[in-house]
Amino acid sequence: MSLPDFGDERRVPGLRREEVAQLAGVSTDYYTRLERGNVQGASDSVLNAVARALRLTDIEREHLFSLARPVSPRERQAPARTVRPSLQRMLDSFTTPAVIYDVTQEIIASNLLGRALFAPHFESDRPNMARFIFLDSRAPEFYLDWPMACCMTAATLRLEVGRDPLNEELTALIGELSTRSPQFRRDWADNDVHEHRTGTKGYRHPIVGEIELQFDNLEAPGEPGLQILTYTAEPGSAAAEKLVVLASWAAAGQEPDHSDNDAGSR
Repeated sequence: MSLPDFGDERRVPGLRREEVAQLAGVSTDYYTRLERGNVQGASDSVLNAVARALRLTDIEREHLFSLARPVSPRERQAPARTVRPSLQRMLDSFTTPAVIYDVTQEIIASNLLGRALFAPHFESDRPNMARFIFLDSRAPEFYLDWPMACCMTAATLRLEVGRDPLNEELTALIGELSTRSPQFRRDWADNDVHEHRTGTKGYRHPIVGEIELQFDNLEAPGEPGLQILTYTAEPGSAAAEKLVVLASWAAAGQEPDHSDNDAGSR
C-alpha cells in the first residue's frame, strides 16, 4: 500500500522526488522505498519529516503513520453488530436524523428520522452506505452530488484500511466494490484519504424532495469503530421545514424496530 497522495503528482507542486527527500532529510533511495509502500520500520522522526515536506493534512499524516504502524491481530477488536440499549435511547432522544455506522459503512442503528432520511438504504436487510452509493442504481438520483459522495466514500474507506489492514470484512467490501463498480475503481485509484467530521450534504429524498443538511460525526462512546452521524438544519430554514414533514411521514408510516438491538445487547 503506497503512501497517501504520493506519486508523480506530488502534494508540493514542482518538487521532484530528490527535492522531497532532501527536505525530509533522507536519501533519495530511501524515500523512493517509502513511496513504494515500504514504510514499516520507519522512525517517527522520518515519518514526521516526510509529512512536513509533503505538507500532508492531519488525516493524511495519520494515514501515513497507520501504514507504518499497522494494528496487530492481538490489538484488533471484533466489530460490533449491535449497540447497547443506552446508545439506542440516546439516538431516539434526538429530534434530528441520526445513525450509527461501522468502519465498513454498515448502518448498525438509527433513530426513526435517520431511518426515514435514508429510507432507500433501509430497503436492504443490512443497509450499507458504501454499497448503496456505488452499487444501487438510485444513488446518483438520491445524492445531490453523487460524484462527490463517491470520492469521499472511497477516501474514507482507504483511511479505514490504513488503520486496520487486517480487517477481513473491510477487505471483502473493497474487493466487492472493486469488482462490481467501475466508479469505485476510479475513485479508489486516486489514493485519497478522508475522514467525515462536519460539513453539508444534500439529498433528493422521495418524500420531501431536495434537502441540504449539516452533518456532524462523533465517535460512539464505549464502542470502538462505531461513529454517530447526526444531521441538523438551521431553525426556520426550508430544510428545517422539510425535516418536520419527514418526521410526520416517519411517524405515520414507519415503526422503529429495535428487536435486533435488544436481542444482541450486552
